[in-house]
Amino acid sequence: MSPAQTSPPRPRARRRRFGWPQRVFSQVLLMQLAIATGVTVLATGLFLAPLSAQLDDQAMRRALAIAGTTASPRLAADLTSTQPSARGPVQTEAERIRTSTGAEYVVVMDTRGVRWSHTDPAAIGRRVSTDPTDVLAGRDVMEIDSGTLGRSARGKTPLRDADGRIVGAVSVGIEYDSVRDRLLAAIPGLLAYAGGALAAGALAAYLISRRLQRQTHDLAFSDISALLAEREAMLHGIREGVVALDRNGSVRLMNDEAQRLLGLGPEAAGRPLDEVLGRGRTADVLAGRVTGEDLLTVRGHRVLIANRMPTDDGGAVATLRDRTELERLGRELDSTRGLIDALRAQDHEHANRMHTLLGLLELEMHEEAVEFVTEVVGVHRATAEQVTEKVHDPLLAALLVGKATVSAERGASLRLTPDSLLPDLLVDPRELVTVVGNLVDNALDAVAGTPGARIDVSFRAEGRTVVLRVADSGPGVPEERRELIFTEGWSTKALPSHGKRGLGLPLVRRLAERRGGTARVADGLDGGAEFTVVLPDALTEPDPVPDVPAARPESAADTAARGTEAAADPALRGPEAAAEAALRGPDPEPVEEAR
Repeated sequence: MSPAQTSPPRPRARRRRFGWPQRVFSQVLLMQLAIATGVTVLATGLFLAPLSAQLDDQAMRRALAIAGTTASPRLAADLTSTQPSARGPVQTEAERIRTSTGAEYVVVMDTRGVRWSHTDPAAIGRRVSTDPTDVLAGRDVMEIDSGTLGRSARGKTPLRDADGRIVGAVSVGIEYDSVRDRLLAAIPGLLAYAGGALAAGALAAYLISRRLQRQTHDLAFSDISALLAEREAMLHGIREGVVALDRNGSVRLMNDEAQRLLGLGPEAAGRPLDEVLGRGRTADVLAGRVTGEDLLTVRGHRVLIANRMPTDDGGAVATLRDRTELERLGRELDSTRGLIDALRAQDHEHANRMHTLLGLLELEMHEEAVEFVTEVVGVHRATAEQVTEKVHDPLLAALLVGKATVSAERGASLRLTPDSLLPDLLVDPRELVTVVGNLVDNALDAVAGTPGARIDVSFRAEGRTVVLRVADSGPGVPEERRELIFTEGWSTKALPSHGKRGLGLPLVRRLAERRGGTARVADGLDGGAEFTVVLPDALTEPDPVPDVPAARPESAADTAARGTEAAADPALRGPEAAAEAALRGPDPEPVEEAR
């Protein structure tokens, strides 16, 4: 098969179709040229239309002025004292004036309409060709008319003697061809000005269109419409928040996801960013007052990652990603790893205890074996009972028992202060779990590796307000950093598995401030750091206590029942079970777990 047969057929050349251009640049240029041409033609026509009438009026007034100058009493005396002749004084004076003024003719007539002067001496003594009635009646006449010398602009005025009597009239004509010549002579200059204006307008139209071409990237109107539709679909369809700002820092647009993440509505468009969001890190990040990539910020109960890109017009576009779930999963992973480490240590310790117990039994030291088991079980039970006596909320008590186990495995002692007491009246126990968990975790990190590491936790109820204090024996917080540590994203620790830190303390302060409370840090009694969190309205009003019989001594059945309850309550079954129950408990909201 020949190459000609195997080659694909060439597409037909598309015939160029002439019509209305599709590009924005071309359409705007043509429209502007059409407007400039129309305006120029209209202005030229409006100028030329009255020009002819103005030239006629000027010619007639000039003729009348010459006639008025000619009609002097001296000429009237010559008219009444001589006969009409080609060499008479009237003809001589009229020709002198005609020659000096450039008029076409100067005709002097008597009251009968007989000419006493004319450019053609043969016409002297004959009647004029037009009706002289109006001028001989004493009225000035201006007109465009045709006579023996052709078409002319005429001015006629009565001729009076020294006594004011009308003895004749003077008629002066201006050649009409000179008027038309003046009109035609004015047209080229006018057209030149009009052409210059049109050229300037065309140049301005071209420059404006070129600028528009660059700004629209030489798109057609249909392309722009499609791009706008696609942009709207994309902005409202993607799962990232997009906020566009103008050069003044006002919100230009905000897609649906951004409204959801920031807790705003469509009414935010057109308003200043600081007015919409209020003062805070989120507004600072979006406004560009905090620079960097993947900036961490907290809005309400959401953990957000923000990036900001400036635009050519001085504004900016910021994107927001919701990392709440990822942060929660990362913290759960860190907690799980900590629990695994604690369980591994517990397993090692449990194996040692079992080996010890086995050795005592093999040596038939039964009493010593019973004492050993009783001592081991008593230590764990004492820790759980100490917590549950002072903290009556089961979720918080389980958390503290688990944290006590983890602290012990990391070489630190976690204890409740003797004056601690928290009733089971918490409005939102998970909120306090978030606060306590974050503060204890930070304290554990602070005291890690230090001799005699100790963490003291204190709860105090003042009416419906809960006052929490967590003190440690670590190095403390320098005074210049005591506000900085409550900033989102700031941390001195190494990055965890989920890649972000600096969330715990900002969330603690945010939870406190949301209830109208405070979160601050100061020096502890032992030189470490002491965090104090005040949570107003964290407790409910206690129910009225009904009258009950006096308590009786605990019987054996009660002891057994209490043992059954201890088996059902994770906080009373030992530190490991309490810690596991705390981690397996109901998932708190994202903001409450982020730390």
